[in-house]
Amino acid sequence: MKKMMIGAMSLVAALATSQAAEACGKVTIADMNWSSAELMANVDMFILKNGYGCDAELVPGDTMPTGTSMIEKGEPDVAPEMWTNSFPQIFKDAGEGKKLRIAGKSLSDGGEEGFWVPEYLVKQNPELATIEGIMKNAKMFKHPEDPDLGAFYGCPAGWGCQISSGHLFKSLKLADAGFDYVDPGSGAGLSGSIAKAYTGEKPWFGYYWAPTAVLGKYKMVMVDFGSGVDAEHFKGCLSQKDCEEPKTSMYPPSPVYTVTASDFASKNPQAYDYFTKRSFTNAQMNELLAWKEEEQADGGIAAEHFIKNYEAIWSKWVSGDAAAKLKKAANNL
Repeated sequence: MKKMMIGAMSLVAALATSQAAEACGKVTIADMNWSSAELMANVDMFILKNGYGCDAELVPGDTMPTGTSMIEKGEPDVAPEMWTNSFPQIFKDAGEGKKLRIAGKSLSDGGEEGFWVPEYLVKQNPELATIEGIMKNAKMFKHPEDPDLGAFYGCPAGWGCQISSGHLFKSLKLADAGFDYVDPGSGAGLSGSIAKAYTGEKPWFGYYWAPTAVLGKYKMVMVDFGSGVDAEHFKGCLSQKDCEEPKTSMYPPSPVYTVTASDFASKNPQAYDYFTKRSFTNAQMNELLAWKEEEQADGGIAAEHFIKNYEAIWSKWVSGDAAAKLKKAANNL
C-alpha cells in the first residue's frame, strides 16, 4: 500500500510538472556567442524551467541572424541581449508592435563600445589615446601575418558591430595609414588577442565593448576620434550595411534590451513579466564574467553559480511562487 501511495504521489507530481510546462509551453532562447549573452541565456533557461515550468531550450544565436529571424518569423521567442547600435531594425519593428516586444533593459547601465588600446601604451606615449597618434604609429601594431601592416582587430563575421567598425575603419582611412582590418574569427579570438598582447605588454588596437570580464581584467583606454558623437548618423548610416558615405563618430552609448516575440508575451504573461524585470548592472555583470573566466565555466555552470549565490538579485525579478520553486531548485544543485 505504501509503495502504491508513493507511486501515486510521484505520478501526481509528474502530472503537475507536465501541466505547468504545457501551460507555459516551449520557449526558445537565443544563445548568443559572447559571454554576457551566454550567461543571460542560461540564467533565463534555468529560471523559466524551474520557476515557471516552461519547456525552455537554448538555440544558437548571433546578432544579425537572430534579429532577422525574429523580424521575419517571430522566433526564437527570446533574445536576451540585443544592442541597439548593432541592429536598429529589430527595435524599429518592436516599436511598431509587429512580431516583437522590447521587454526591458538587459544591462541597466547600457553598453559601451569603442576602439581601444592598452593603458600601458598610453602611459608610455599619451598621443596613442587619440586616433591621430594611432595612425602616426601604425607600424608598432604588428599584423599577425604581415609585418609590413598594422593590425586593427575588428568584430567577428556575423556580429552587428562588424558593420559599424568596418564603416569607421573606412571613414578614418585606417587602410591609408597602413592598417589591415583583422577578423579575429570569434569573440574568444578577439579577447584572446588582448590577453596575448597584455602578457608581453605588446601594442594592440581594436574594437571592444563593456561590460566584459576582459575590460575588467585588462586596463584599456578608449581611443578618441576627435569627432564627438553623431548619434543620428551612427543610427542611420554607420550601423547600416548600405552606408555609402560613412562619417566618423564615436559610438553613442548603447541601450541593451531583452527582446521577445509578441506571441510569447501574450501567451505567457508571467514569464514575460520576468523579462521586464531581469536586468544586470555593469558591475554585477563584470563580477560574474570575471568569475566565469577564472573558473573556465560554461554558461550553464555560471548560471548555476548565479542562482546559488545571488538570490538577493534574482528574487526581485520573479513572482513569489517562482522564487520558492527556484530556491528549492538551487538547494538541489
